[in-house]
Amino acid sequence: MNRRARPPSEHGSAVAEFCLVMVVLVPLVLGVMQVGFVLHVRNTITAAAADGARVASRAGATPEDGVRRAREQITQALSGRYARDVSSARGAADGQPIVLVRVRAEVPALGVAGPAVTVTGTGRAVEEVG
Repeated sequence: MNRRARPPSEHGSAVAEFCLVMVVLVPLVLGVMQVGFVLHVRNTITAAAADGARVASRAGATPEDGVRRAREQITQALSGRYARDVSSARGAADGQPIVLVRVRAEVPALGVAGPAVTVTGTGRAVEEVG
């Protein structure tokens, strides 16, 4: 095996190159992970709001039943701190009675601390009459 020896002036250059690449690569990877986390929280609270609206739209159910169901879903999937601001209301869409469940959560934008991003999810379901 024929190995070429490096000139003495290039000894240790791999360490320097590694450090230069990592200064760019590590923040990029952490940023992508954080965006993925924010999207996961948004999708989870939107699904929980939709499920809560379906529960609240059943005959004999109240909007508070939908709030309770949305909070349970969020607490099981994420954490109770994301289920603090859940509200429900009755309304109408195209002449049909509907139930709306809204969830609002603050997600830290920079890891576990830092400024927060507000994420909102809304679920709507046609109310059963019976």
